[in-house]
Amino acid sequence: MKETIYDYKVKDIDDNDVSLSSFKGKVLLICNVASTCGFTPQYKGLQRLYDKYNQQGLEVLGFPCNQFGKQEKGENADIKEFCESQFSVSFPMFAKVDVNGTNAEPLFKYLSTNKKGFMGTEAIKWNFSKFLVDREGNIVGRFGSLDDPNSLENDIKGLL
Repeated sequence: MKETIYDYKVKDIDDNDVSLSSFKGKVLLICNVASTCGFTPQYKGLQRLYDKYNQQGLEVLGFPCNQFGKQEKGENADIKEFCESQFSVSFPMFAKVDVNGTNAEPLFKYLSTNKKGFMGTEAIKWNFSKFLVDREGNIVGRFGSLDDPNSLENDIKGLL
């Protein structure tokens, strides 16, 4: 049987196990995030999309990562507090992960292998890379750090 995004389990920011199968039937925007990055203000756009479209079936999933410029140094509790106090983040946040290399979170290996980046690359290039997944679990888009979350609104609306 073919592996799907729903076969993965991850840890949330409070260290609870979460099966991605709990998001079946939802549109997912999965993003690796960081607290001290030039792109950190994208939390505002991610939260805006979540606020606007969550009731229609959008879930934004944030995965802190310290692999790029060591811009996510804190522990999960610190990251959670920062996101809530600085950006009023209410979308699901997950435990800090690696997104590239031998210790990469299996979910991100799956995402980057199944939706190649610029010029066919698999490796995630920087913080705030985004993967868009449709209601059937298909990875339909991959967007880089320079793609502001607001620029994805039409793609998201089309999937809802």
